[in-house]
Amino acid sequence: MSTRLLAMLGMAAAVAACTDGTGPGSARTVSLTFSTAANGAPLLSRMGVEDDTLISGSDVLVITSAQVVLREIELKRDDDDACDRRGQGDDDDCEEFEIGPMLVDLPLGGATETVLTIPIDTGTYDEIEFEVHKPEDDGAAADQAFVAQHPDFDRVSIRVEGTWNGTPFVFTTDLNVEQEIDLVPPLVVTEGTGTNVTLRVDLDRWFRNQSGALVDPASANQGGQNENLVKDNIKDSFEAFEDEDRDGDDRDED
Repeated sequence: MSTRLLAMLGMAAAVAACTDGTGPGSARTVSLTFSTAANGAPLLSRMGVEDDTLISGSDVLVITSAQVVLREIELKRDDDDACDRRGQGDDDDCEEFEIGPMLVDLPLGGATETVLTIPIDTGTYDEIEFEVHKPEDDGAAADQAFVAQHPDFDRVSIRVEGTWNGTPFVFTTDLNVEQEIDLVPPLVVTEGTGTNVTLRVDLDRWFRNQSGALVDPASANQGGQNENLVKDNIKDSFEAFEDEDRDGDDRDED
Protein backbone atom coordinates (compact mmCIF):
# COMPACT_ATOMS: atom_id res chain seq x y z
CA MET A 1 0.00 0.00 0.00
CA SER A 2 1.44 3.40 -0.99
CA THR A 3 2.50 5.92 1.64
CA ARG A 4 0.09 8.45 0.12
CA LEU A 5 -2.85 6.06 0.48
CA LEU A 6 -1.85 5.32 4.06
CA ALA A 7 -1.67 9.02 4.79
CA MET A 8 -5.09 9.61 3.26
CA LEU A 9 -6.62 6.77 5.25
CA GLY A 10 -5.15 8.20 8.43
CA MET A 11 -6.47 11.66 7.62
CA ALA A 12 -9.93 10.31 6.87
CA ALA A 13 -9.99 8.60 10.24
CA ALA A 14 -8.91 11.81 11.96
CA VAL A 15 -11.66 13.78 10.26
CA ALA A 16 -14.29 11.16 11.10
CA ALA A 17 -13.24 11.29 14.73
CA CYS A 18 -13.87 15.02 15.06
CA THR A 19 -16.85 15.42 12.68
CA ASP A 20 -19.95 13.41 13.51
CA GLY A 21 -22.38 15.13 11.12
CA THR A 22 -24.60 16.39 13.94
CA GLY A 23 -25.53 19.92 14.90
CA PRO A 24 -27.09 22.72 12.88
CA GLY A 25 -26.49 22.27 9.16
CA SER A 26 -25.40 18.93 7.74
CA ALA A 27 -21.76 18.46 6.77
CA ARG A 28 -20.94 19.11 3.10
CA THR A 29 -17.91 17.98 1.13
CA VAL A 30 -14.93 20.18 0.28
CA SER A 31 -11.99 18.76 -1.63
CA LEU A 32 -8.44 20.01 -1.33
CA THR A 33 -6.47 19.99 -4.57
CA PHE A 34 -2.79 20.77 -5.00
CA SER A 35 -1.30 22.39 -8.09
CA THR A 36 2.18 23.52 -9.11
CA ALA A 37 1.11 25.67 -12.03
CA ALA A 38 2.95 28.99 -12.06
CA ASN A 39 0.97 32.17 -11.48
CA GLY A 40 1.66 35.43 -13.30
CA ALA A 41 4.66 35.62 -15.64
CA PRO A 42 5.21 32.60 -17.90
CA LEU A 43 8.07 30.24 -17.14
CA LEU A 44 11.23 30.40 -19.18
CA SER A 45 10.65 26.72 -19.78
CA ARG A 46 8.35 24.11 -18.28
CA MET A 47 8.37 20.75 -20.02
CA GLY A 48 7.45 17.18 -19.28
CA VAL A 49 4.69 15.53 -17.31
CA GLU A 50 6.50 13.64 -14.57
CA ASP A 51 9.01 16.39 -13.76
CA ASP A 52 9.58 20.13 -13.96
CA THR A 53 12.39 21.32 -16.22
CA LEU A 54 13.36 24.97 -15.72
CA ILE A 55 15.95 26.73 -17.90
CA SER A 56 17.63 30.05 -17.24
CA GLY A 57 20.59 31.00 -19.41
CA SER A 58 22.94 28.01 -19.43
CA ASP A 59 21.47 26.54 -16.23
CA VAL A 60 19.02 23.64 -16.34
CA LEU A 61 17.11 22.59 -13.22
CA VAL A 62 15.07 19.38 -13.36
CA ILE A 63 12.78 18.67 -10.40
CA THR A 64 11.72 15.03 -10.25
CA SER A 65 10.13 15.02 -6.78
CA ALA A 66 8.87 17.70 -4.40
CA GLN A 67 7.36 16.68 -1.07
CA VAL A 68 5.96 18.90 1.69
CA VAL A 69 4.85 18.07 5.24
CA LEU A 70 1.72 19.97 6.29
CA ARG A 71 -0.40 19.92 9.42
CA GLU A 72 -3.35 21.75 10.98
CA ILE A 73 -5.03 22.62 7.71
CA GLU A 74 -7.96 24.81 8.67
CA LEU A 75 -10.77 26.59 6.86
CA LYS A 76 -11.89 29.55 8.94
CA ARG A 77 -15.36 31.07 8.95
CA ASP A 78 -15.81 34.70 8.05
CA ASP A 79 -17.91 35.25 11.19
CA ASP A 80 -16.03 34.63 14.43
CA ASP A 81 -19.28 34.83 16.42
CA ALA A 82 -20.81 31.82 14.65
CA CYS A 83 -19.75 29.37 17.35
CA ASP A 84 -21.16 31.49 20.14
CA ARG A 85 -24.52 31.63 18.42
CA ARG A 86 -24.47 27.86 17.95
CA GLY A 87 -23.53 27.39 21.59
CA GLN A 88 -20.82 24.83 20.82
CA GLY A 89 -18.18 26.65 22.83
CA ASP A 90 -14.95 25.60 21.13
CA ASP A 91 -14.02 27.67 18.09
CA ASP A 92 -11.83 24.88 16.71
CA ASP A 93 -14.75 22.44 16.63
CA CYS A 94 -17.16 24.87 15.04
CA GLU A 95 -15.15 27.08 12.73
CA GLU A 96 -12.22 24.99 11.57
CA PHE A 97 -11.13 21.55 10.47
CA GLU A 98 -7.68 20.19 11.29
CA ILE A 99 -5.61 17.34 9.86
CA GLY A 100 -2.01 16.25 10.02
CA PRO A 101 0.85 15.90 9.87
CA MET A 102 0.54 14.73 6.28
CA LEU A 103 3.04 14.21 3.47
CA VAL A 104 2.06 15.76 0.15
CA ASP A 105 3.73 14.71 -3.09
CA LEU A 106 3.31 17.86 -5.14
CA PRO A 107 2.14 17.16 -8.70
CA LEU A 108 4.78 18.24 -11.20
CA GLY A 109 4.61 19.66 -14.71
CA GLY A 110 2.01 22.23 -13.69
CA ALA A 111 -0.46 19.42 -12.94
CA THR A 112 -3.21 19.29 -10.33
CA GLU A 113 -4.12 16.46 -7.97
CA THR A 114 -6.89 16.11 -5.43
CA VAL A 115 -5.40 14.52 -2.31
CA LEU A 116 -8.12 14.94 0.27
CA THR A 117 -11.87 15.30 0.63
CA ILE A 118 -13.29 16.51 3.93
CA PRO A 119 -16.74 16.95 5.45
CA ILE A 120 -17.47 20.50 6.57
CA ASP A 121 -20.54 22.39 7.81
CA THR A 122 -22.43 24.79 5.60
CA GLY A 123 -21.26 28.38 5.89
CA THR A 124 -18.89 30.97 4.48
CA TYR A 125 -15.14 30.56 4.86
CA ASP A 126 -12.72 33.36 4.02
CA GLU A 127 -9.32 31.97 4.99
CA ILE A 128 -7.28 28.80 4.83
CA GLU A 129 -4.52 28.21 7.36
CA PHE A 130 -1.91 25.49 7.54
CA GLU A 131 1.58 24.83 8.83
CA VAL A 132 4.58 23.82 6.79
CA HIS A 133 5.75 21.49 9.53
CA LYS A 134 9.10 20.04 10.62
CA PRO A 135 8.29 16.75 12.39
CA GLU A 136 10.71 15.46 15.03
CA ASP A 137 11.31 11.90 16.14
CA ASP A 138 11.39 13.03 19.78
CA GLY A 139 8.43 15.38 19.44
CA ALA A 140 4.71 14.84 19.89
CA ALA A 141 3.24 11.37 19.41
CA ALA A 142 1.88 12.28 15.98
CA ASP A 143 5.32 13.46 14.91
CA GLN A 144 6.97 10.29 16.16
CA ALA A 145 4.51 8.13 14.24
CA PHE A 146 5.00 10.21 11.10
CA VAL A 147 8.81 10.03 11.25
CA ALA A 148 8.64 6.28 11.86
CA GLN A 149 6.75 5.99 8.57
CA HIS A 150 8.85 8.63 6.74
CA PRO A 151 12.36 8.54 8.25
CA ASP A 152 13.76 10.95 5.64
CA PHE A 153 11.61 13.68 7.19
CA ASP A 154 13.03 13.76 10.70
CA ARG A 155 13.41 17.54 11.25
CA VAL A 156 12.70 18.04 7.54
CA SER A 157 9.56 19.76 6.26
CA ILE A 158 10.34 19.81 2.52
CA ARG A 159 12.40 17.48 0.35
CA VAL A 160 13.12 18.08 -3.34
CA GLU A 161 15.07 15.78 -5.67
CA GLY A 162 16.29 16.32 -9.20
CA THR A 163 19.32 17.40 -11.21
CA TRP A 164 21.18 20.71 -11.50
CA ASN A 165 23.03 20.97 -14.82
CA GLY A 166 23.00 17.17 -14.97
CA THR A 167 24.26 16.59 -11.40
CA PRO A 168 21.81 14.92 -8.98
CA PHE A 169 20.82 16.89 -5.89
CA VAL A 170 18.68 16.52 -2.78
CA PHE A 171 17.36 19.70 -1.19
CA THR A 172 15.89 19.64 2.32
CA THR A 173 14.76 22.36 4.67
CA ASP A 174 13.65 22.59 8.29
CA LEU A 175 11.26 25.45 7.48
CA ASN A 176 8.54 25.51 10.14
CA VAL A 177 6.00 28.23 9.47
CA GLU A 178 2.28 28.94 9.69
CA GLN A 179 0.63 30.17 6.50
CA GLU A 180 -2.59 32.22 6.40
CA ILE A 181 -4.14 32.81 2.98
CA ASP A 182 -7.33 34.76 2.30
CA LEU A 183 -9.92 33.16 0.05
CA VAL A 184 -11.09 35.83 -2.37
CA PRO A 185 -13.96 35.52 -3.00
CA PRO A 186 -14.87 33.57 0.16
CA LEU A 187 -15.75 29.89 -0.08
CA VAL A 188 -19.50 29.38 0.35
CA VAL A 189 -20.65 25.88 1.34
CA THR A 190 -24.40 25.31 1.00
CA GLU A 191 -26.79 22.41 1.49
CA GLY A 192 -26.57 19.71 -1.16
CA THR A 193 -23.46 21.10 -2.85
CA GLY A 194 -19.77 20.28 -2.87
CA THR A 195 -16.84 22.39 -3.89
CA ASN A 196 -13.06 22.40 -4.11
CA VAL A 197 -10.21 24.55 -2.85
CA THR A 198 -6.94 24.50 -4.76
CA LEU A 199 -3.70 25.17 -2.91
CA ARG A 200 -1.29 26.31 -5.59
CA VAL A 201 2.43 25.97 -4.93
CA ASP A 202 4.54 27.88 -7.45
CA LEU A 203 7.63 25.67 -7.66
CA ASP A 204 9.12 27.96 -10.29
CA ARG A 205 9.72 30.57 -7.58
CA TRP A 206 11.57 28.36 -5.14
CA PHE A 207 15.06 28.31 -6.63
CA ARG A 208 15.42 31.78 -8.10
CA ASN A 209 17.33 34.82 -6.92
CA GLN A 210 16.10 38.43 -6.92
CA SER A 211 16.96 38.87 -10.60
CA GLY A 212 14.98 35.77 -11.57
CA ALA A 213 17.99 33.59 -12.35
CA LEU A 214 17.99 29.98 -11.16
CA VAL A 215 20.19 28.96 -8.23
CA ASP A 216 21.66 25.57 -7.42
CA PRO A 217 19.22 23.90 -4.97
CA ALA A 218 22.18 22.30 -3.15
CA SER A 219 23.32 25.82 -2.23
CA ALA A 220 20.06 26.26 -0.28
CA ASN A 221 20.59 23.35 2.07
CA GLN A 222 21.26 24.07 5.74
CA GLY A 223 24.18 26.48 6.04
CA GLY A 224 24.28 27.19 2.31
CA GLN A 225 24.52 30.68 0.87
CA ASN A 226 20.98 30.53 -0.55
CA GLU A 227 19.27 28.88 2.44
CA ASN A 228 17.34 31.96 3.57
CA LEU A 229 16.60 33.06 -0.01
CA VAL A 230 14.88 29.78 -0.82
CA LYS A 231 13.05 29.64 2.51
CA ASP A 232 11.57 33.07 1.82
CA ASN A 233 10.68 32.04 -1.73
CA ILE A 234 8.86 28.97 -0.44
CA LYS A 235 6.85 30.97 2.08
CA ASP A 236 5.74 33.35 -0.69
CA SER A 237 4.84 30.63 -3.19
CA PHE A 238 1.47 29.51 -1.76
CA GLU A 239 -1.91 30.69 -3.05
CA ALA A 240 -5.41 29.33 -2.43
CA PHE A 241 -8.75 29.79 -4.17
CA GLU A 242 -12.03 28.05 -4.92
CA ASP A 243 -11.56 25.87 -7.97
CA GLU A 244 -14.67 23.85 -8.75
CA ASP A 245 -13.27 22.33 -11.97
CA ARG A 246 -9.97 21.52 -10.26
CA ASP A 247 -7.80 22.78 -13.09
CA GLY A 248 -5.49 24.92 -10.94
CA ASP A 249 -6.56 28.12 -12.70
CA ASP A 250 -8.40 30.84 -10.77
CA ARG A 251 -9.05 33.03 -13.81
CA ASP A 252 -12.18 31.14 -14.85
CA GLU A 253 -13.75 31.25 -11.38
CA ASP A 254 -16.65 33.58 -10.60
